[in-house]
Amino acid sequence: MIDAAYTAWRTDALAGVSTVLIADSNESVHALNQRARADLILDGTVNARREVALEGDARAGVGDTIITRKNDRRLRTPRGWVRNGDRWIVTDIRNDGSLTARRADSRGTVILPADYVSDHVDLGYAVTAFRAQGITTDTSHVLVDPSTTRENLYVAMTRGRHANLVYVATDRPDDNHTTPHPADDPDATARSVLYRVLQHVGAELSAHETITAEHETWGSVGQLAAEYETIAQAAQHDRFATLIRNSGLTPEEAEDTIHSDAFGALTAELRQAEANHHNIDALMPRMVAARGFGDADDIASVLHHRLARATDRPAGSGRTRKAPRLIAGLIPEATGPMSAEMRKALKERRELIQQRAEAVLDQALAERQEWVLALGDTPAEPRAAAAWKRRARTVAAYRDRYGITTRNPLGPAPDTDAQKIDAARAKAALARLRDLAGVEGNDDLSRTVRREVASRAL
Repeated sequence: MIDAAYTAWRTDALAGVSTVLIADSNESVHALNQRARADLILDGTVNARREVALEGDARAGVGDTIITRKNDRRLRTPRGWVRNGDRWIVTDIRNDGSLTARRADSRGTVILPADYVSDHVDLGYAVTAFRAQGITTDTSHVLVDPSTTRENLYVAMTRGRHANLVYVATDRPDDNHTTPHPADDPDATARSVLYRVLQHVGAELSAHETITAEHETWGSVGQLAAEYETIAQAAQHDRFATLIRNSGLTPEEAEDTIHSDAFGALTAELRQAEANHHNIDALMPRMVAARGFGDADDIASVLHHRLARATDRPAGSGRTRKAPRLIAGLIPEATGPMSAEMRKALKERRELIQQRAEAVLDQALAERQEWVLALGDTPAEPRAAAAWKRRARTVAAYRDRYGITTRNPLGPAPDTDAQKIDAARAKAALARLRDLAGVEGNDDLSRTVRREVASRAL
């Protein structure tokens, strides 16, 4: 399959089509880059008589496609600056080891200093799925094998404007995982590998099944939430980029924001604001107009901070305030216009997250795990019982997302800002759980047992 992918990529490249090869492993990327460069030297596209050393053992000459690996605002182009993940065509090699390059998708040029070239530049014919984020080409040629994750596949398959082609290998060992991957199968076919990567057959959870070790690795809320958020970011990228361009920023400020490392965090905050029922189309221009950005090092970070402060609570007040749209009580739903494929992928992840949270809770209840006993008894009244279980699922999802195994329902103090937000949601769910359990007419002994369990858990 690697030959088929390479041949198709080379056909596109020779036809003048903007194209990229995407593979899961650094080894495959390195081999493809070296092969591409060798062919381009042979056909005269690349001049190898004057070369410069790149990161690792790679080298580049005039005509080579390269990729920059580090943001550097000091390296300016007419309409921006050098960013991690940008692709360039080398136009000149200098005696001091520096080089001149133009953007692969525009006319902007830059001089890259020798130390930047040797430390932060690589060949750019092939990239990993992680590095492919932010790249847009006419076509992409994606290598898939049993080690490929759904997250990486969806990222890779959204890089091409006109075509995204996948090449499935069935005979490559998976050296990247210490436990079996759901796609491992000695009798696998290309179709079965791709189907399993897309669907993770065998990792879907039922509320009545035992959560196996494979489920723990590949079906956890942490894994599924990461996939959901990655797909959501790709699905909403163009829409949010348009929102930024229409927000009142100058064209240069808008492009700096969209290409900033903080743009992903900003889009996540926009998604959260929408989940809280805020009108971001009206809100973002107000965030921009609130104050200038003359002293800002990163406009995306500033906007993220302003937006977070303005939308930390659901829109409205009193009876008009709606509950936020959260999956399992934690993960903001991605809404708005997007492709049918992206919407389907997000729906699948949403259902899997909900199933997983349900299964974790059901297992804890069946085994009478101490953390779930600390939640209090399930109310007998049907509506109260349904509300109790809904909030208990939020606590279960929080524990599963962050790998919490302590007797305390919420575990240790959260480490990251993202976890702090989820912890606040889980804490609110926990408080409501205990209120619901407390309204029941349980006897004194039951209440004493609950207090003792809760005391040990804390």
